Amino acid sequence: MQKLYTRWGRELNKDLPLNDYPRPQLRRNSFINLNGEWNYAIYDEYKKFGGYQGKIIVPFSPECLLSGVERMVEPTDVLYYQKIFDFKRTNHRVLLHFGAVDYECKVTLNNSLVGEHKGGYLPFTFDVTAYILDGENDLRLEVKDPTDTSYHARGKQTFKRGGIWYTPQSGIWQTVWLEEVCEGYIESIKLTPDIDADELRIEISYNGKPTDEMAAIALDNGEVMAGTKLVDGKGVIKLTDYECWSPENPKLYDLKIVAGNDQIESYFGMRKFSVGEDSEGTPRLMLNNKPYFFNGLLDQGYWSDGMYTAPHDDALIYDIQTMKDLGFNTLRKHIKIEPLRWYYHCDRLGMICWQDMINGGGKYNFVAIGSAPALAMVFNNKHVGKVSDDEKHYGYFARKDAEGREEFYKESEEMINLLYNVPSLALWTPMNEGWGQFDSEKAYEFYKEKDPTRLVDHASGWVDHGSGDVNSFHIYFTPFMFPKYSKDDRRPIALTEFGGYSMQLKEHSFNTEKFFGYRKYYSQEKFDDAVANLYENRIYNCMKNKGLSAIIYTEVSDVEDECNGLLTYDREVIKITPEVMKRANEKLKY
Repeated sequence: MQKLYTRWGRELNKDLPLNDYPRPQLRRNSFINLNGEWNYAIYDEYKKFGGYQGKIIVPFSPECLLSGVERMVEPTDVLYYQKIFDFKRTNHRVLLHFGAVDYECKVTLNNSLVGEHKGGYLPFTFDVTAYILDGENDLRLEVKDPTDTSYHARGKQTFKRGGIWYTPQSGIWQTVWLEEVCEGYIESIKLTPDIDADELRIEISYNGKPTDEMAAIALDNGEVMAGTKLVDGKGVIKLTDYECWSPENPKLYDLKIVAGNDQIESYFGMRKFSVGEDSEGTPRLMLNNKPYFFNGLLDQGYWSDGMYTAPHDDALIYDIQTMKDLGFNTLRKHIKIEPLRWYYHCDRLGMICWQDMINGGGKYNFVAIGSAPALAMVFNNKHVGKVSDDEKHYGYFARKDAEGREEFYKESEEMINLLYNVPSLALWTPMNEGWGQFDSEKAYEFYKEKDPTRLVDHASGWVDHGSGDVNSFHIYFTPFMFPKYSKDDRRPIALTEFGGYSMQLKEHSFNTEKFFGYRKYYSQEKFDDAVANLYENRIYNCMKNKGLSAIIYTEVSDVEDECNGLLTYDREVIKITPEVMKRANEKLKY
């Protein structure tokens, strides 16, 4: 396989990579970045630790180029980390933050266990006030990662990579950092914009005295708009003159919250995502109470040199801004939870986000979750909606493990809480196709209970139960047919995966021997013509005549064997001629 570096990876600051504040919606002045060079070792779990084997650049997984290691962590391995750092305390409490560690880790500081964590995609924090020293400190991790040998959430990682499945990655893959806080401090915030009531509802979790005073103010370019006291951590800011957030006008407002001696800075956007009808009575997705066509792409967030980890903040910006420049307004974050800075850039640049939950479960039966439903669609042109995913069929969709089903809901709630405040986030996707799908209607109800402000695609594109806020289709090979689940089905139609047109540029490809794609093209002219025809004729007709409300093209960039991206895997080439894509997208507006 060919080693591909991005332009950012070639210029990586190995001493302190990814040195941007990692939590844009809950900011303090305190930020001590622990990224950079650490010691590492990989030993079989049945062997004693025999000393560190070399250096690794954190937060890049040992499997990727930018880590400097390029070694696979097997399910029976233990990955060891060590970071020696100096510290001088200036405040009461010290918090140790991990953006994400895949999958299971034990953390010690100065030979004392400070905590353990399971789950490869979500951040976690330990209070290390009692363990950290003024002077030299010794931070260590022990990590295990079963990847696809267990039921845990794993995304597209597999030890048998190829096609749409990718090389596994392990260990620390997001920023590690320290933060100093007051004795009483704000742990989290919850912001709910309501454009119908002209207000922002605020709720904070505060680790301090209940008698401490709390307040919040909203600002526009430094000018105070309005404010409120927070009673029991809750309050409402009434707004009289504001602009709604949209991709065309990504207006954000600043927010300051004070609780006791603690103060944090944040931001918010006023917007509303909902379902309604257009002037002709056709069900549509709505933005700010108006029909809005969601024109997007599948975004898997893989990098040729960093795998799950972007090599630089500018790399995240590049993907989002380039897709916007091509005329898209939506990215479906596919089977991955990004660092919070990615969502921040969507917010400020004006890119709507659809967020997938990470798939898990046992070993997939691809006849069950792939071939059979696909063939049903080819021969019947019917949306697959007759296969149950309830308790009788848990094994059919690789969900026999009760622990795995419980873990899905636990991690779903953590994801919803983590991303609840993101203005650009419009829709949740709990399940993709049949990958570990179970109890889809219950999952829909769970998501709506936890977050009634957003839409939910209960089972993207495959085994439909007539539930959810959209009638969701994945169609790559057949004519675009969008049958209703029943005669009473009034859900807006969303083509949540399509396209996948491939063109390989070998000098920018991971696998130079072969490539994967749903339709393959070997010249720029034919690739441009095919994409233009797909959008300007087929999609445009469905939008006008079949009630199509949203589309998600596969995909933003190539990933390993997949060469169906509009960008190459190393982000060096925009494969589609930009004017062709912009012209096609310009037609897809109400």
